Amino acid sequence: MKVVVLGTGYVGLVTGVCLASVGHQVTCYDIDEKKIELIRKGIVPIYEPGVETLLNSHTIRFTTTLKEEGFTEAEICIIAVPTPPNPDGSCDLTYILDAAKTIALEMRSYKLIVIKSTVPVGTAKRVQEMVETYSTVPFDIASNPEFLREGAAVSDCLTPDRIIVGVENERAKETMLALYKPFKILQERIFMMDLPSAEITKYAANAMLAARISFMNEMAGLCERVGATIHDVQRGLGADPRIGPHFLSAGVGYGGSCFPKDVQALSAMGRQVGYEMLLMEAIHSVNEMQKRVLFMKLEEYFGEALQGKVVAVWGLAFKPNTDDMREAPALRLIEELLSAGATVKAYDPIAAEKARNLITDERVVWCKDSYSAACGADAIALVTEWQEFKMIDLQRVLEGMRGKAFFDGRNVFRDTTMREKGFHYVGIGVPGLLEKKEREGEGEEEREQKICKTNC
Repeated sequence: MKVVVLGTGYVGLVTGVCLASVGHQVTCYDIDEKKIELIRKGIVPIYEPGVETLLNSHTIRFTTTLKEEGFTEAEICIIAVPTPPNPDGSCDLTYILDAAKTIALEMRSYKLIVIKSTVPVGTAKRVQEMVETYSTVPFDIASNPEFLREGAAVSDCLTPDRIIVGVENERAKETMLALYKPFKILQERIFMMDLPSAEITKYAANAMLAARISFMNEMAGLCERVGATIHDVQRGLGADPRIGPHFLSAGVGYGGSCFPKDVQALSAMGRQVGYEMLLMEAIHSVNEMQKRVLFMKLEEYFGEALQGKVVAVWGLAFKPNTDDMREAPALRLIEELLSAGATVKAYDPIAAEKARNLITDERVVWCKDSYSAACGADAIALVTEWQEFKMIDLQRVLEGMRGKAFFDGRNVFRDTTMREKGFHYVGIGVPGLLEKKEREGEGEEEREQKICKTNC
């Protein structure tokens, strides 16, 4: 099939290269000329495993104009443009409606306009009205929300666990089935429904996962105060087949482009129709508080002495296997550490460059690896659970540090193991900060003599 994808951001580019990889003739459109030029050269503007390989091994047309054959002959136009939040949390549909207008002005034959961006209920109707304002050519609308996990987007696209499609007639239904026929998915895992149901399903899915995360983070806080251990609680919960083990890890809160935005967008949708979304508000509030947990633990550990301390921050992206810094908990932690007068040594294997564009304070030292970040540090704060942290030589880390404190924001390590190795370990949902006399272990004179010889 001949397909046009409008938008070459995260969703659009992944969708485009995956559609091309299964045999569809794909044209990707974007108004950003610099981005299109880079992609034409085979340079991927996002970090996502597998995208560059597909991009450079299949024929895909990239353009900044729809006045060409690739668009006029296409039967399907997929809108995959950003839907950023407004100040009140509602969804900004400017790019969606601009894309709809662009399609309407240029189409000369029937098109199925597919909305893949995450949009609130009623967006399909607004797109329809926009197209009808500028064109008399027949068309249909479909809602086909994406369910791509950053870091695993290519596999999610090519081997989806389900596909949600909102349509209004048989022609649109059959066209969407033809689009997904080459994909590895059982027909019964393609769920056809009305447009509003498809639109809200995406939000509901993300909100449910966000709810599980906030629930476990709240349980972790309770565990710390009553002497329970969140690891054991997690195992017990996950063993219940009605609950399952996924998204039950306690940590420093969720970030990224989806969960924060979508939870707030559901709250905004409720307000617009006079329905108070109490649970959505609570999920968001818990997450915002959780982003402060590591800093509060550091503050409790060091007290007023936090001023002047050196803290190594391991991991900056909101999750591993991506360079996405949107709503990343590390941003909040670094901001608070700097406000408290601490020096930050930051390291991330992928997201450092993007982080440097967001954090310009000179007190942040950008390090080439985890060891150089830890060297001379009074404490380590692990924020993103990159695989390399799990495999690190902990003895080497400790020998290079000036202090012994290790704040594990993702519970990558177990408290007993870390304390046996000599760290003053603090996790999430693990009871009890160390006693002051234990924390002070090394005398100040010995600490001052420990000099970092590793270049950052």
